[in-house]
Amino acid sequence: MSARKLEETDELKHAKVDKSLSKAIMQARTAKKMTQKELATAINEKPQVVGEYESGKAIPNPQIISKLERKLGCKLPRPGKKPAAKKSAAAGGAKMGAGASRGPPRAGARGSGPPKRR
Repeated sequence: MSARKLEETDELKHAKVDKSLSKAIMQARTAKKMTQKELATAINEKPQVVGEYESGKAIPNPQIISKLERKLGCKLPRPGKKPAAKKSAAAGGAKMGAGASRGPPRAGARGSGPPKRR
């Protein structure tokens, strides 16, 4: 296959915010009686970002979605994630107890870093 054919057939498009997510953001924001600007200020983003998420034009960013979830106090539908079966704790290997350390005991195990100068 030639490079020209590849260029013609491949459409490179970014994933956009799902309609269910934009609707959920809008409903949660209006339930809290907040404007887009107030919500944006509360999550340290520009008002345009909130507007893009609500209109469905934004490229989904998990960090922004989690900030929105925290501020709005509800879970939002995440793009492209399907509910996965949770693994049991035993399958992940033995977890270390509170007193367990990862290496051999150190002589002056006060903290990390070099000893203090006198």
